[in-house]
Amino acid sequence: MATVAESHPADASRDRPGEIRAIPVRHPGRWVAIAAIVVVVGMFIHLVGTNKEFDWHFVFESMNQNAVIEGLLKGTLLVTGLSMVVGVGGGVILAVMRLSDNPILSGAAWIFTWFFRSIPRYILLFTMATLGILFQQGLSFGVPFDWKIISWLGLSGDWRFLTLDANQIFTGIVAGVLGLGLSEAAYMAEIARAGILSVDKGQLEAAEALGMSRGKAMRRVVLPQAMRVIVPPTGNETIAMLKDTSLLIAVPVTTELFYQLQSIGSQYYKTFPVAVAATLYYLAATSVLMVGQYFLERHFGRGFGTKAPREARPAGAGGA
Repeated sequence: MATVAESHPADASRDRPGEIRAIPVRHPGRWVAIAAIVVVVGMFIHLVGTNKEFDWHFVFESMNQNAVIEGLLKGTLLVTGLSMVVGVGGGVILAVMRLSDNPILSGAAWIFTWFFRSIPRYILLFTMATLGILFQQGLSFGVPFDWKIISWLGLSGDWRFLTLDANQIFTGIVAGVLGLGLSEAAYMAEIARAGILSVDKGQLEAAEALGMSRGKAMRRVVLPQAMRVIVPPTGNETIAMLKDTSLLIAVPVTTELFYQLQSIGSQYYKTFPVAVAATLYYLAATSVLMVGQYFLERHFGRGFGTKAPREARPAGAGGA
């Protein structure tokens, strides 16, 4: 009769593999990169601290001038805020038009986006400042017929209901806001369109099934969910807009940060120190915007990419 061999603990211990002694992988390239970074940072600190061309006293003195601070508040921050309001509002409208089933609305939005994305902002601002020559009699809104055509039709009267002074619209800060805002609207249209397309179509269909109109469903259901995709690139566009306000010299806008610093540098023949002053101001402003962008992204990104909370266990329940 066959018998089954019993296994002994000594035999089992002999069959086990020995203790694994893991040797960490060495990364000499990392230490070389760290050493190179330390050397470069040290060289930069030495340059900033010892080179007299920085002239830190003049840098901080020029930054504290009233004209420079006014340029920062009006020409940089105010124009950035107003241009982004025009750009975001116009971009959302253009995105909805692009997604419309109506070919006229979709085509008009595409042409607007194509035109303003194709023109450099400096040239656009320069052209905006010269548009007054096209409307020497004023910028009129209404049916574009002059009195001769109206009389040929057997009618009378002026069919224009509003006339504005073009020389006041296409100059100064107003021209800068219009130029930068319309250019930004073309870019924001694509950002908003991508955000809207990222939301499942079933969300819109469910909202319409509940009796919401298409516009209300877009405002209440689709756009809040699309903000998760829209906010990050919009923050980048805001930072880029802040820097692009230095192009307002094409209008020209004199109450602007870089314009005022350049004037001070030309007056005292200190070009480099005023460039350092402008750099410090832009670094501070963009840092604040980055912090705001971080909190906005965290707010609209709630519930996405996070683990589901564990179910609460009843008090006193024991483990299985």
